[in-house]
Parts: sequence; C-alpha cells; structure tokens
Amino acid sequence: MAIYLLTGDDESLVRTAVADLVNTLVGDGERSMMVDEFDAEDYELRLVVDAAQTPPFLTDKRVIVARGVSRFNVDDLPALLAYFDNPLDSSDLVLAEGGEGRMSKKLSDGVKAVGTVIATAPPKKAGDRGTWIRDQIKSAGVSIDPRAIQRLTDWLGEEPGRLDGVLATLRGAYGDGATLSEADIEPFLGEAGGVPPWDFTDAIAAGDTTKALTLMGRMIHGGKRHPLQIMSTLHNHYAGLARLDGANARSEQDAAAATGLKGFPAKKALQNYNRLGGASTKRAMELLAAADLDLRGGTDLDAELIMEVLVARLSKLR
Repeated sequence: MAIYLLTGDDESLVRTAVADLVNTLVGDGERSMMVDEFDAEDYELRLVVDAAQTPPFLTDKRVIVARGVSRFNVDDLPALLAYFDNPLDSSDLVLAEGGEGRMSKKLSDGVKAVGTVIATAPPKKAGDRGTWIRDQIKSAGVSIDPRAIQRLTDWLGEEPGRLDGVLATLRGAYGDGATLSEADIEPFLGEAGGVPPWDFTDAIAAGDTTKALTLMGRMIHGGKRHPLQIMSTLHNHYAGLARLDGANARSEQDAAAATGLKGFPAKKALQNYNRLGGASTKRAMELLAAADLDLRGGTDLDAELIMEVLVARLSKLR
C-alpha cells in the first residue's frame, strides 16, 4: 500500500513523472489488469475511492491513478480522507495535478500525513536547473556530450517541459549507446523556448544589444509574452532604479530601504543605478513612456519593431 500526490506547474512534466511512477509500481506485472485510471473532466472522487478499496483479481495489487485532483473542493474530500485513515494493503493510489489549478490544502496535508508528495517542478536557479536537466537526460537513457547539453539547456529556457519530447525523439532517432554532439541534436530543436526576464534585463544592463534582442525574441515567440508584458518587465526594472535617484544609497541595506527590494535584487539595482547614473535612468523612463504610447496605438509600427528599437536604445545608455 502506498499513496502518492504528484504536483507541478507543467502538465507534461507531471504526466511524465506519473508514467515513470506507475511503471515502477507495476514492475513486471500485467498493466491492463493492475492499473485503473481516472482522467476525464467529470469523474467523481467516490469512484476513485471505490477502485482503491477493490481487492485485486489475479494480481498481487492494483494501481489507481487519478488526475486533475485540484478540481475537487473540501466538500468532495471526506470519502478520500477516510480512505487515507484505512487504506487497502493491496492498492497503490496515485493522485496527480499538473497545471495552474489550486489544490485543496486539506488534500495535500492528508497525503503528507500518510504518503508521499512529489513536486515535479524543476529548480528555478540556473545552476540547479542545469543539474536537473542532466539528471533527466541520464534517466532517459540518452548520452549527450557537455557542449550539446549546454545548447539544449539554453534552448529550453523557461520551458523544461519540452525536454521529455526532445529526449524521446533523440532516442528514437539514434537509439541507445551513441553519444550525441551539438550537431546531432540541432536538427531536432525547433523554436527556442522563453527565457527568465532577469536574463533579458541583465543583457540590457551589460550593453549587449545583440543578446538582449535575441532574448526578447525568445520571450515573444518561445515564451508567448505579449510586448506589453515585456514593457511591464522593463518598467518594473527601471522604476526600481529611479527610486534610487537622490536616495544617496551606498549599501544593499540603503537600496532595500529605497526600493522595497530585498537581498540580492536590491544589491543588483544599486549596481545598475551606479552604472547608469541619474541622467540615463531618467532617459530610460522617457524612452519607456514613449514606447508604451506607441504600443497602445501611437504609431502604425509593428509592436515587435517598437520593442526592438526601445531595447536597442536602452542597451546603449551609460
């Protein structure tokens, strides 16, 4: 008997994790006789409980999988929570939620008390995410050289959920055993995924126009961000710097008091302000205001072109 709850923002990652877990639980058993899945939008939770309470037939145990469990509210949970108190020894119960649904705390707390909660979301820090990606590659049985892994990591950006599909394609194309190079994987990479907004603003702050424009293109096309969303990112970035104008901040603590930011973001804002100075920070706000009006109908120019001109001008400020 085991009870699991798998969660995550990316549905594809959750589905992959559920598939791996179910394969482990089934082992060498007959899947068709052991696994009972609930994946429809209108299934009732009582049916999941009934399945979990049903003894196996011609097998040692049964595996019950219920997806999309965040749609159940507190009023739906009594039967499931009662099952948690007296689970059937021959049933493994796998609950899953992948996406933006908000799960009942009573359900997650109930699983924590008697079973295992597995978070499938990859780490947010770049270094930790790189390690996570290498672990996923290893688990998939694919061998990729370090340079190709870095290319794959850069390509994924903020969309690690695309990794599973790429690895499956590479494995199908090359089989097991071969170590793949950057040239080997390149034909299987489509449009690059989105990137974290701080990578974008860091490129602007560093004056790297080419990189900033490339990252903005990925945010728009790969990350599906509207130009107005990118404008909001830029406005928040430079508004933080503007709050330092006249604040005479000399330390991270001074910057935090002036901007409302905490820790490293406050330190970074102070560094960027010191690099720009008051006059260039004011000019940045003027450029943002003008571009914002253009995006809202002030010109007939394409929205992406407006943003490209803006980013090029911002990256030249010193």
